[in-house]
Amino acid sequence: MGPDASDLSLVRRVQRGERGAYDLLVLKYQHKVVKLVMRYLREPADAQDVAQEAFIKAYRALPHFRGDSAFYTWLYRIAINTAKNALAARTRNPVSFELDMQNNSNDEASDMVNRLKDPETPEGLALTEEIRDTVNRAIEALPEDLRTAIVLREIEGMSYDEIAASMECPVGTVRSRIFRAREAIDRKLREVFEGGLGRAEELV
Repeated sequence: MGPDASDLSLVRRVQRGERGAYDLLVLKYQHKVVKLVMRYLREPADAQDVAQEAFIKAYRALPHFRGDSAFYTWLYRIAINTAKNALAARTRNPVSFELDMQNNSNDEASDMVNRLKDPETPEGLALTEEIRDTVNRAIEALPEDLRTAIVLREIEGMSYDEIAASMECPVGTVRSRIFRAREAIDRKLREVFEGGLGRAEELV
């Protein structure tokens, strides 16, 4: 049974009144949801509270879940909206992001970072740290829609379809947002590393 089918099976059990099945879903996704919320809120304690609130909202809404999308996509959408609401209510600034460049789907970017991450050379480590800080600052400066799209793609590893479902927008819009986010990050990286990421990944 695949992960989506397994989740749906647990959802159906919850809908039949088996609350313990929801505990299994919480255990499965709580770490990912907290990580996602941390992209919006600085304090781990705040992120834990908002993640818990998102799970409570999801539980209350679960009777209406029909399975048209994957459970975790539906859950991520709730978590994103809950985090946005919390951020607006507390007038907090977005948290610093750490983009894992090793997971970047751009092969040129991955090769670049692999070359720089040389544990034998302090210079290489220093430059890697500078690049990571530059990427963090670039992501912080992105508009919210671009920031969310690039985080879900590069850090959470979600597909374009999954991101579109989570952000409630067309796939084409997701592709455009990710393209623009990568271009903005590339421009900042050029200041640190000549050529940056090269050309932003061609979206197909």
